[in-house]
Amino acid sequence: MKITQLSLFIENRPGQLSSVCRILQQNNINISTLSMADTQSFGILRLLVKEHARAKDVLEKAGFVVKTTEVLAIPVDNQPGGLAQLLDTLKDCQVEYMYAFASEVHDRAVMVFRFADPDKALEVLKAAHGDIIQAAELFTLN
Repeated sequence: MKITQLSLFIENRPGQLSSVCRILQQNNINISTLSMADTQSFGILRLLVKEHARAKDVLEKAGFVVKTTEVLAIPVDNQPGGLAQLLDTLKDCQVEYMYAFASEVHDRAVMVFRFADPDKALEVLKAAHGDIIQAAELFTLN
């Protein structure tokens, strides 16, 4: 199942990341995982939160530009070669970016992937009997 990710474009200056976190805190929205990439003038903050629609709304009202995209959360064997094996399975799927989720599921690490075609990646994983983490499971992890 695909999970909705929020991507925020924020200025690369002190206090911007803390501002996002504070707004979410004030609205009782927990961040399950995040990734930050920056350039000299701006950054892209990617977030997974349970209440993505409400988070998008409060962040936009605070003046942030927020985009939603679909990602897949995929468990990866937490051993040497675990990620290589998964990437071999997905070799025909274009990975746009990925980042790690700071938890384990059934003794496996979790990676979040953005694919050019997430439906194709889902089909490839199903054919290979690969696991996909459902949103309900993702947001209950500690």
